[in-house]
Amino acid sequence: MFNKIRINMNNRPIYDISFHNSFDYISEVIDVLNISDRRICIISDSNVEKYHMDTVRNALAPLCDKVYSFSFTAGEKQKNTHTIEDMYSYIIEHHFDRNDVIFALGGGVVGDMSGFLAATYLRGIRFVQLPTSLLAMVDSSIGGKTGIDFNGYKNMVGAFHMPSYVYINMDVLNTLPDREYISGFAEIIKHSIIKDKEYFNYLICNSDKALDRNLSIMAEIIYRSCQIKQSVVEEDPTEKGIRAHLNFGHTIGHAIEKYMNFSMLHGECVALGSIAALYISLKRNLITEEEYIAAVELFKAYRLPVNLYGINDSDIDKIIAITKSDKKADNNCIKFVLVNGIGNAFTDKTVTDEEMKEALKMITGGQNE
Repeated sequence: MFNKIRINMNNRPIYDISFHNSFDYISEVIDVLNISDRRICIISDSNVEKYHMDTVRNALAPLCDKVYSFSFTAGEKQKNTHTIEDMYSYIIEHHFDRNDVIFALGGGVVGDMSGFLAATYLRGIRFVQLPTSLLAMVDSSIGGKTGIDFNGYKNMVGAFHMPSYVYINMDVLNTLPDREYISGFAEIIKHSIIKDKEYFNYLICNSDKALDRNLSIMAEIIYRSCQIKQSVVEEDPTEKGIRAHLNFGHTIGHAIEKYMNFSMLHGECVALGSIAALYISLKRNLITEEEYIAAVELFKAYRLPVNLYGINDSDIDKIIAITKSDKKADNNCIKFVLVNGIGNAFTDKTVTDEEMKEALKMITGGQNE
């Protein structure tokens, strides 16, 4: 298995990401954090709970003072203030103090909410990420972005709060439904488009094995995506500059996700948003037609959506209107991420509504078949 990745900030180690094929080595988390005498609350959702909660709870029980668990109904629609209130009530009732620890066992929703809980409870306690989805392993569990949705707007309330440890058990990928598994590849492809052309080509060559959940290929993919996320987060931990590049595909992607009332998975919407951003880049002569086609074909190779059907001009106008409330807006300007060639992202504040409309018409018109 790969060596740990250590996240540093200001030349100081902050936390490690470790890679395993089971939860058998979770004692390393207890040892590193020195929490054998502390209470732990495992936060999960109804989908993950039935597969992994007992395993993790039984592994942790002999290692620390007391293990509690809290689970909520799975889904993006639960990522709200009501669920967070229930979490606060639970750990308050069990007398958690500043030295106790939250363990986030789940995908992006669980990780974001658990991190927000940890960031705000008693003005901040430690938390550990145990990502169980591919998307969480390569993206949302790393970097300290935490938050909840508000009135349907993605991640509008949140905080930067770094995890104390990220423990990746790649074996749990075998329990993911195909649709959830495939969704994670949108963030992986995004990493290659914004940062690493060689990685982009690697993904082209290994799509079949990756979709078959080949462990050695997936270990390489997860590790390389984590390295890309590491390099960006270390340089810009609070998104003042280069970290914004990780939002590639997310401006339109988040708007589609909200407009579709979260009936589509996050990765599916990121794929569509990425293709829209690539199309705008193409129309601005920033990428070649060959690069655009190669990127669209890569999303298709990983069985991600490249078209959105049943959307008319009125719907497109509403999607564009949603982008104006995106958390990445700056002084009423949309901070849009484009690419100047595969592997070279940049932030642009001049993307117009007309450009977004043209890109949305392209992905809603079935032109990428």
